[in-house]
Amino acid sequence: MSDTAAKGGTRIQFENVVQRFRVIRERPDTLREVFTRLFRNRNSYHEFEALKNVSFSIADGETVGIIGRNGSGKSTTLKIIAGVYEPTSGVVNVSGTVAPLIELGAGFHPDLTGRENILMNGLLLGMTRQKIRACEQRIIDFAELGEFIDSPIKQYSSGMIMRLGFSIATEVDPEILLLDEILAVGDAAFQEKCMARIDDFRQRGKTVIFVSHSMSAVRKICQRAILIHEGRILADGTPDEVFERYDDILHKPIGTT
Repeated sequence: MSDTAAKGGTRIQFENVVQRFRVIRERPDTLREVFTRLFRNRNSYHEFEALKNVSFSIADGETVGIIGRNGSGKSTTLKIIAGVYEPTSGVVNVSGTVAPLIELGAGFHPDLTGRENILMNGLLLGMTRQKIRACEQRIIDFAELGEFIDSPIKQYSSGMIMRLGFSIATEVDPEILLLDEILAVGDAAFQEKCMARIDDFRQRGKTVIFVSHSMSAVRKICQRAILIHEGRILADGTPDEVFERYDDILHKPIGTT
């Protein structure tokens, strides 16, 4: 993956990307079962293709919603962009700094306090200690954690974890922000505040990739939507155009298009 900043060009490009996983059918309970399967040449797993020859590009400054049924490949796509997964085959180019908010609590240490996790996450996202100290209070204020900021993360509710994670990720001021259904656990008031910050990112020409089942949220902040269905891209266009196709497949059995 390329880290060279794109200036008015392409930020993210997928070319014929395949992501394949091994899915365990059943786990042997005894050593005898392990050897029996080896000699009988019986595999205890099968291959599953989460993405099947996926190709798309996202330009610098675009705000793109990725939609689809559960298990369609949306989160896998975001994790490839974030560098969590290396694709099985195909070419992926990502240009610029990436702040991923794609899994609740990811990157947090449960035994550390919120303040300590700000430092740890900031360093992981490439910030200097000086910059973290300079923006620490802004992160705390936006997350609305009050005195809980000095309590261990393991004592936080899912909403508190989301607020802190979103606050850190957006304070880093990345070129690319990845969001995967993470706002669903916040209350309405905080969701509105998050949407305002995402809109500010969009106005400043940042690239935002937003996975959501909320049609209203995607329509509100996204210029474009991509529909992924069973590992393939079925539609790519304006949110209204793509949601029309999505609504169509929601009324069909899984395995049909």
